Amino acid sequence: MERGLTYPFRAVPSVGEAVSVAPGVLWLRLPLPLALNHINVYAVEDGEGWALIDTGLSTAAAKAGWEAALAGPLGGRPVTQVICTHMHPDHVGLAGWLAERFGAPMLMSRLEFVTTRILLADEALGPPAGAEAFYRAAGWTDEQIGRWRSGYGGFGRAVEAFPREYRRLAENDVLTLGGEAWRVVVGEGHSPEHVCLWRETDGVFIAGDQILPRISSNVSIWPTEPDADPLGDWLRSLEDLKARLPGDLLVLPSHGEPFYGVTTRLEALLRGHEVALKRLEKTLRTPCRAVDVFGALFARPVGDAVLGMATGEALAHLNYLERQGRVRRARDGDGVDWWSLWETGA
Repeated sequence: MERGLTYPFRAVPSVGEAVSVAPGVLWLRLPLPLALNHINVYAVEDGEGWALIDTGLSTAAAKAGWEAALAGPLGGRPVTQVICTHMHPDHVGLAGWLAERFGAPMLMSRLEFVTTRILLADEALGPPAGAEAFYRAAGWTDEQIGRWRSGYGGFGRAVEAFPREYRRLAENDVLTLGGEAWRVVVGEGHSPEHVCLWRETDGVFIAGDQILPRISSNVSIWPTEPDADPLGDWLRSLEDLKARLPGDLLVLPSHGEPFYGVTTRLEALLRGHEVALKRLEKTLRTPCRAVDVFGALFARPVGDAVLGMATGEALAHLNYLERQGRVRRARDGDGVDWWSLWETGA
């Protein structure tokens, strides 16, 4: 638990139940079939119905959770809007299912919507030609690449009937829900154009994955943009939020529990990445592949289930240091990239 954070709610909602966390705002949880076993979703009173923020994966268990919540704490009232903070499957997986069921619009930022549509379309074409070279360069074995190929298409399997139209949310837009103004605050790094919602009148901040209380959001490189710098985007975004947000907000995150102490948490996230970067530079005194630096970045061993995310996060840190001129890479005859400090690299 991060020092300086307080958690005002003792009760965590069971699936199908809800906890009132602010006037007109309910906190619900849906199960995830992952090590991170839940996602928080929120319902905000909106006239005669509810605006829903995030939706869970497209799974039978998540649908059952929604059915219980809709009939129970949401009182059988209609869904007026489906708002997705960003494009990851645990946030958009059931957006289409809910929007179609209630004839409700879906709201997202433009980059999140377009990225979702592109990923779904790309998966229908099969594994991209450059992806195998991308993972080989990171140090994956032929066996690991084969397993990735056989499991390709997981994004589409987790997202059901995604809408082909949406209403755009952009930085500083003001969304009215139940007569109350919620300002759109956009973050970057974890995803391209992540939407947070801030009710300034009473300091309620729906943070999605942009600010989590106990873990740092994954910041990764993927084959679609191998030279990107999402960690640079992430760190700038955290600094911007630290400067912009008052310290007394009630933060409603997508994982973990609602908390107070946003400034403390943002400072800890920034400090944690700087410490990780220093450990990484120490490791790179000897040339390494991306898969060789996991120990510098992660507290737990990296198994096959999280190999893709760990590789993406390692590459995000390496690309960040490369952009700053602190490390360099050289590709060998087998197509593998070896990373090293400039002063010690080959």
